[in-house]
Amino acid sequence: MDWTPTISELSGPRYQRIVEAMEADIAAGRLVRGQQLPTQRALAKALGIDLTTVTRAYTEARRRGIMEARVGQGSFVSETSARRAVDMPHPVAIDLSMNVPPHPLEAQLDERIIAGMESIRAQSGLTAHLNYQPPGGSAHEREIAARWMRARVPHAHADRLVIFPGAQTILFNVLAHLARPREIVLTEALTFPGIKAAAARLGVKLVGVAMDDGGILPDALAKACRAHSPKAVYLIPTLHNPTTATLSAERRNAIAKIISDAGTTLIEDDAYGLLDRSASPIANLIPERTYLATTLSKCIAPALRVAYLLAPDNDAQQTMRSHLQATVQMPAPLMVALVTHWIETGIADRIITAIRNEAVGRQQLAQRALKGFQFLAKPAAHHLWLRLPEARSDVVGHLLRNGLAVVDGEAFTVDGTPPHAARLSLGAARNRAELTEALHILVSALQKRTDTRQIV
Repeated sequence: MDWTPTISELSGPRYQRIVEAMEADIAAGRLVRGQQLPTQRALAKALGIDLTTVTRAYTEARRRGIMEARVGQGSFVSETSARRAVDMPHPVAIDLSMNVPPHPLEAQLDERIIAGMESIRAQSGLTAHLNYQPPGGSAHEREIAARWMRARVPHAHADRLVIFPGAQTILFNVLAHLARPREIVLTEALTFPGIKAAAARLGVKLVGVAMDDGGILPDALAKACRAHSPKAVYLIPTLHNPTTATLSAERRNAIAKIISDAGTTLIEDDAYGLLDRSASPIANLIPERTYLATTLSKCIAPALRVAYLLAPDNDAQQTMRSHLQATVQMPAPLMVALVTHWIETGIADRIITAIRNEAVGRQQLAQRALKGFQFLAKPAAHHLWLRLPEARSDVVGHLLRNGLAVVDGEAFTVDGTPPHAARLSLGAARNRAELTEALHILVSALQKRTDTRQIV
């Protein structure tokens, strides 16, 4: 607690200078994650200023998400660049329903956004990116992205790549291209709600294929291919949403052969692949039959709205660029320019490493809190899949009444009876303190076998 900021060289009101000094010292490493800060009274005495100025500074620091107060313990440097608390419906106080990446201080997103924009301004000017651009990205932007992707996907080349505004747009457009209304696409028995929504809008029928804790079962997929002659197979083979299952190399080989033998096409959702680079995409086995979607939403931030589609060949790439132009015209050029700068300079990989490390820390926290309960998890995943010991409505409803939102298994079920399970999005907590509180609410609900409310 020996931090004393240097504010004499800064301008502006004193409370703002304290906050700016705190931000600068965090960026320089003089203040680190979780470090305890001086009490307001102690800092006021050290700086020779009145207490109300320090109180105002600490309030502003909490508002910006760089500092957090812990009841009975004091003030600490925040563990994350905490997102602003958005408006949430009553009675939600902690929302673990949206699967988003955490933003640890080490990612330095605020600083890197500012520095990246300044670099773009100096190189070409910001207004150069405020006009219409080629749908799917410029040749330079696609080449930078393809070169980056080749570390995991050796066949990635610019003439097969399209830059989209988010993976959901990829899924919708690829689905519209491959299947007509009432035609069948196979998925895992539990799958991403976004593909369910896209299929429903397009009138495409999804058929779920049996899974176990290791992911989709090859024998079940082969049987479903023979029974339905699907137009495509949609899979999330790495850190599956919602179960976190990651297919083994053996299963990936088997699935690639099944898809090839069936003469169908794979839509591979690689949303989480950059968090676990040890898993090679199935696209590497059957590139001529795969539409590979890679997004930055789960490994950096969803609001960038930058995702990459690697098409099976140049003709398919041209078709998907036309689909993109007809639906949303193009991704936001300024965001694409920022991401391209980050990729080209190595900053993107450093951000992803920081976010992956934070995901590992949160999973370790959850492992300790949920010891004795049944759940599926992977070290770098942003979520876990919790098997509920009682009816879904009882547990999930009880959690909601206690201010905690999670997602019931029904949201992921393609057909059949929904599992008694729920997805917890650990990355959605604003910091580890909030996640700890959420896990405490969860454990209390799991230990309470019945709802004690009286119905009158």
